[in-house]
Amino acid sequence: MPRWCWTRSNLKEQMMDKVDVGKRILNANETYAMKNRRLLARYGKRCFNMISSPGSGKTTLLVRTIRDLAQSLRIGVIEGDLQTDIDAERIRATKAPAIQINTDGACHLSASQVNQALEKLPVEGLDVVFIENVGNLVCPSAFELGEDGKIVVLSVAEGDDKPVKYPGIFAKSKVLLVNKIDLLAGSLVDFDLDRVNTDARRLNKSIEIFPVSAKTGEGMRNWYGWLTDQVRSR
Repeated sequence: MPRWCWTRSNLKEQMMDKVDVGKRILNANETYAMKNRRLLARYGKRCFNMISSPGSGKTTLLVRTIRDLAQSLRIGVIEGDLQTDIDAERIRATKAPAIQINTDGACHLSASQVNQALEKLPVEGLDVVFIENVGNLVCPSAFELGEDGKIVVLSVAEGDDKPVKYPGIFAKSKVLLVNKIDLLAGSLVDFDLDRVNTDARRLNKSIEIFPVSAKTGEGMRNWYGWLTDQVRSR
């Protein structure tokens, strides 16, 4: 039989090999995620995994949150990007500690990478750790990092159909931050906030939804209240 001629048995074996490799990757990741949970629990710290598409404003949200809550919460950040430490430098400019992880092409952070970063952060001196994942609404949702919960960020410029198109992350997240609501003034973008609320809660009845503008500060007080309550409840 020619080398390029695949039988049904060949294809089945190849698919089983891929499934087995996928399971091993996820199992190894979960081992490190458990290590991260134990480390954070030992110090009694909260940790949230922030996920979004590129350009949604995750870093701007974190910078504003760190500055506005500087007197009440000590925040550290693990920054994930394919390349550069631009976002980590923006965080460090607030005087908050930040550890950069460059994935060199990988579309998500792994729990082992986060484990190494946690060892470098002054975790015992912090109240909460944010993991700013690689910009992607798909891959990061499949990998647990040892966090207390996921936070998905959706900017109004992206459109109001994202919960329907990418249900996985919205179904798993504790919080949805709808960012850049300042663009709704004057109908600069076509975005139906009610549709987003309905679609997100259809996937996840307990999800907290906060429309915010990291640029103007609108709505940020509600987000800060939720975050502060989470840290205190730890």
